Parts: sequence; structure tokens; C-alpha cells
Amino acid sequence: MKTVIITGANGNLGTATVKKFLDEGYRVVGVDSASNHLDFALKHANFEIQTVNLGEESESEKFVNDLISKHGKVEAALLLVGGFAAGGIAETTGSDLKKMFTLNFETAFYTARPLFQHMIKQDYGRLVFVGARPALVAEQGKGLMAYGLSKSLLFKFAEYLNAEARGKNVVASVIVPSTIDTSINRKSMPDVNPDIWVKAEQIADVLEFICSEKGLPLREPVYKIYNNA
Repeated sequence: MKTVIITGANGNLGTATVKKFLDEGYRVVGVDSASNHLDFALKHANFEIQTVNLGEESESEKFVNDLISKHGKVEAALLLVGGFAAGGIAETTGSDLKKMFTLNFETAFYTARPLFQHMIKQDYGRLVFVGARPALVAEQGKGLMAYGLSKSLLFKFAEYLNAEARGKNVVASVIVPSTIDTSINRKSMPDVNPDIWVKAEQIADVLEFICSEKGLPLREPVYKIYNNA
């Protein structure tokens, strides 16, 4: 049984991903400050939920090391936690940058660093980061300065990890969803047809594919999960 860490487990994407991985027979360790959307998982024999300040390096490292000691191996980590902020260059302050940097990059880095070293030693592992289209397309990112810049670091981070892991069965991937079909997005964008958006369950399917035997040959992947948005 593979052990997978899912951060942001109580969010829209997180809950769909927890359900998918439990259904596929993984041991799932969810990380979030709440679990009110995870009632379906709380009594599952292969699920546990932990609260960890992932923006704090020593706490993240202890969490990872304790988990490795408990289960022996961690085969995958889906680092879904993050945050969003609007604002172009005129509105973006240093404080805005630091907040987005912590939420979108440091939370991933502090978890991935000890996990990557563990995965190199065991010669197997999958790390998945959540990028964003505004980090790839300047026209979309110019009004989301702090958000886009913080997300752009994840692409380069994955490149560095894959370069170091060359020849090993350890892969860092980046998924890039378009607008996710959620009740909040439907309410905030009532004039847009939600059929063009991507569903959380569809993203969860891609995440499971990455961690499955079918994904074994893939290296240095970036998955643009846009649907028609």
C-alpha cells in the first residue's frame, strides 16, 4: 500500500483527491487546519488527518520525518495547499509578495525538501506541485503579480529536483488547472458557462495517474489541465 501526503486536504480539490486516492487503495495522510469536508474519510482505516504549519520549516520537517518513522515509506506527496491574491504592480507591496511566497512556495519547499531526500534514498517517489496559468502567461499574470510570481517558482523548483533526480525513479510534476468548477466560482462568475471549466474530480484523476504504475515512464512533466477555459 502506497502512502501519499495530501496538503490542503479539506479544500475543494483536496477533498476530491482524498476520495480518489482512498478509493484506489492508497494510505492517505491529509494535512489541513480543518476537516469539516472530510466526513466521508474520517472513519476510513487508511486515512489520517494532521494539522501542520507548513509555512514553518522545522514543523514541516518534523511532520515528514515522523511520518516516515511511522510508515517506513512515503511514496507520494500532492502539495495542494496555497493561496490567491489579485493586484498588479501598482497594488502589490512587499508584504503581499511575502504572503504569497509563504503560501504558495515555502509550504511546498519545506515539505518537499525532506521528502525528496527520503525518496532519493528509496529510489522511488512522486512530488506534485500546483502551478498556475498566470505564472506561464504574462497577459494573465500582470494583474496577479504576487500570486503569479510565487507560483512561477514552483516550475523552476520542479526542474531543479528533476535534474538532481536524473537516473532515479523520483519525479517532480507540476499541474496547472484552469478555473476549477466550484460553487464559489459559479457564484462569482454567473455569466460564464461552468462546462468549460475543469472539475476537481478530473484533476484528482490526473493526480492518481501520476502516482500510479501507468505514470512510471514520465519525467519532468507539466500538466495543463485547462478543459476549454
